[in-house]
Amino acid sequence: MSDNCNGQLVMTPHSLTAIPELLYRIGDLADKCDIACYLVGGYVRDMLMQRPCADIDIMVIGDPVSFAKTVHDELHGRNFVLFERFRTAQLELTDTIQGSFKVELVGARKESYNTDSRKPVTLIGTLDDDLSRRDFTINALALTLNVEGRNQIIDRFQGVEDIEARILRTPLDPQQTFSDDPLRMMRTARFAAQLDFKPLPEVLAAMETMRERLRIVSMERVSHEFLKIMLSPRPSLGLTILYETGLLKELMPEVAAMAGIEQVDGMGHKDTLFHTFQVIDNVAAHSRNLWLRVAALLHDIAKPVTKRFTKSTGWTFHGHDAVGIKFVSKIFRYMRWPHDPLDYVQKMVRLHHRPIPLSKDEISDSAIRRLMFDAGEDLQDLMTLCKADVTSKNPKKVIRIMSNFNLVEAKIAEVGEKDQLAKWRPPVSGEDIMQLLGLPEGKTVGIIKKRMENAVIDGLIPYDRDAALNFIREIYQEMTNSDKP
Repeated sequence: MSDNCNGQLVMTPHSLTAIPELLYRIGDLADKCDIACYLVGGYVRDMLMQRPCADIDIMVIGDPVSFAKTVHDELHGRNFVLFERFRTAQLELTDTIQGSFKVELVGARKESYNTDSRKPVTLIGTLDDDLSRRDFTINALALTLNVEGRNQIIDRFQGVEDIEARILRTPLDPQQTFSDDPLRMMRTARFAAQLDFKPLPEVLAAMETMRERLRIVSMERVSHEFLKIMLSPRPSLGLTILYETGLLKELMPEVAAMAGIEQVDGMGHKDTLFHTFQVIDNVAAHSRNLWLRVAALLHDIAKPVTKRFTKSTGWTFHGHDAVGIKFVSKIFRYMRWPHDPLDYVQKMVRLHHRPIPLSKDEISDSAIRRLMFDAGEDLQDLMTLCKADVTSKNPKKVIRIMSNFNLVEAKIAEVGEKDQLAKWRPPVSGEDIMQLLGLPEGKTVGIIKKRMENAVIDGLIPYDRDAALNFIREIYQEMTNSDKP
């Protein structure tokens, strides 16, 4: 980038490689309609950071509704959706190089809020009005798409400097910004986790002051932001901000209650909350599975209520896994999370301690088999969670525990080899059989599949895909020959 004579930033050709050519065609259409047109928000930020971004927001100074219809007609848009009341339109466009993408076109606006509602009164505004109402300076950037001034970045609030400094700062006073839209407090934690940016102290102070205002935001929208934090590269960065500002207690008091260390007779236990944050990061380093990360968040949720101290054994948390599944159900309801992953998360919480004692040499095959059956197809996820749960600062202890987990995995493999009943899924599916033999779905496929499964269980063939496929060819040949006169 370079500065032009007006002090605005001009994108260099190298920086512009991320911009689809189709967006310049939108700028050309804006010139024909005699309106100003800008690429705004997260797309500009991510382009400067050389990050991928799928959200393309375009702001126009003028009538966005009629312009959106022009864009749709001239550029052969699809799935056109119009929100005339909000002066907003959404559509899909196709670029010959970068493929299809979604575009949102909106008119520049300014907003005012009542103290008891987060629904704004929206008025037509200027470019400066629109940029000043944004959540953070890094998102208050606009890139000109019109021919005159094309590729200039309008940066009224030093957002580019804040990107370089990796900080989160609000364009206006942070208390006003968060009062106007309390969801921005959640977005602070989300951007911190996604981008590894640090909020300024005054931003954090405003979040703490304004935290109760989050209650006026719908839980669906709050949960959406929370799950984005959980999907970030290091969720702990955002979760720590939520805890330190008091937002986590507003949102999930049961999770916030895990914080702290209690001492009795000089004996303390680890801070369960920050241990949990580390477990989530450990899971995130190995899995993009959102609900496995949520399971990591909730795996010790019942420790505060099951905590006991005795002089003979010290601190115990007996039954926290069983009690925890009740908390999980409650939090799912409160957070408006989908019901489908509830059983999976409860399974992870219920079983997260089961693999630990199985590392003993005298453990029976039946115990290993029971774990395999109970975990089912989620066994690998369970082992990922269990390994992530090792957060000791003692390297020797970590090595010893990880070695024990390796023994468990070896025993699982051993039992799986010699006891085919422990397998919960056949090596070949019905679809595989249909594809292999060119058969339609029906009774014949079911008979062949059942014979193959029985052969695996009875030890006639090993639990091996190639062996199963060869067996299927043989029995199908037998069936075919037996049908011949």
